[in-house]
Amino acid sequence: MVGRPPVRAGGQLYHWRDLRADPFMTSTGRDLRALRETGARTRFAFRLMVVVLAFCAILAGPGRDVVAQEADKPDTTASVLIDLSTGTLLAARNPDLAFAPGSTAKLMTAAVVFDAIDTGEISEDTLYRVSEHAWRTGGAPARVTTMFAALKSEVPVIDLLRGLLVQNANDAAIILAEGLSGSEAAFVERMNALAGRIGMDTSRFTSPTGHEDASARTSARDLSRLAIWLLTSHRDRMELFTLPDFTWNGIFQRNKNPLIGAIADLDGFVAGQSEKAGFNAVGTMERDRRRLVGVVAGHPSADAREEALRDLFDSLAKDYEEVVLYPAREEIARARVFGGQAGEVGLESPDDVELLLPRGDKHAYRLRVVYKGPLRAPVEKGATVGELRVLKDNAVVHRAPLRTRDAVEAGTVKGRAADALRETLFGWWLDGG
Repeated sequence: MVGRPPVRAGGQLYHWRDLRADPFMTSTGRDLRALRETGARTRFAFRLMVVVLAFCAILAGPGRDVVAQEADKPDTTASVLIDLSTGTLLAARNPDLAFAPGSTAKLMTAAVVFDAIDTGEISEDTLYRVSEHAWRTGGAPARVTTMFAALKSEVPVIDLLRGLLVQNANDAAIILAEGLSGSEAAFVERMNALAGRIGMDTSRFTSPTGHEDASARTSARDLSRLAIWLLTSHRDRMELFTLPDFTWNGIFQRNKNPLIGAIADLDGFVAGQSEKAGFNAVGTMERDRRRLVGVVAGHPSADAREEALRDLFDSLAKDYEEVVLYPAREEIARARVFGGQAGEVGLESPDDVELLLPRGDKHAYRLRVVYKGPLRAPVEKGATVGELRVLKDNAVVHRAPLRTRDAVEAGTVKGRAADALRETLFGWWLDGG
């Protein structure tokens, strides 16, 4: 790709590039929502300076709207597809629509236990006793999915995790909750605390099993964040999700996730349902050397859920191509420097800025270079001072850190005084005000 030379107007740097277009995810799996950069214009103070770089996609052929909704009825389904290789959100349909988590709550239960193991609070060999409450409400008497843990027996944590993730066992979830926190209520507090740390802003869990409760809720975006956290923080435990079967108390049971084996390459995580929210699933796979995370929710049947998740993953090969926006260490923009021997310094990304964009689509996208400025001299070479944001429809779809290409030494007393005067008289104009 060949970019046109940058143009300065109104004190801001504008840069145009021709691209093909559309993503929706940060490189770390964090917030993807729309941004509004505002701030007071104060003398000499660091201010948020936003350099807007615009580009539009020019590609023949009609676009495929991945978030199209039927006009004759409200849309109650939700989905998210993320490519972890580039940190790109490929598709989003009602990503913040709240729904009851159902059995996907067990994914958060597993996350809390994984965390406790990694911090040394417990080990995989820690034994937990099966209480009468766990046995009656989550075991055989309750006629729910269960690992058939015997009343008053002691079960190792690792086997409870196998029961939880292979057999979707309610008794395993309750035993883990009681063993780790003393009660389900105390464990739920840990679930919600971890959800907050992960950034699951919509979610509120009310039980380790996902038992339906009017106040329990999550979203496709939140579940994708949980999946990304598990993949990045607990990758070594992912094999638990794909064990074909598990035998406990002499009872053999196959993996209860109907999507494992039904969808090619799928190696996690969970399928769930609730009476109010319908059928949902959180899935992950490696395809074409890319680690993908997909979430679907709100479907009327197990078959519809399977079809939706399969189509979501299959859309990668059909609809997307990888595009490098900027090669590593190429100058992307220039940041103003206050009180230095030079008035500006170049900004670059240490790695290629790449993401997946849909084929055959025609949309306008924007690039924003955001940093706190003007930078104050001296400025070190290689200092991370801001980030490049790729936006579509005012939503951040990708982020990349920006660092300085060169060092800028402090200027002379006379030069710094001139900068101060210029800032006093014209700072508002130079900042594009």
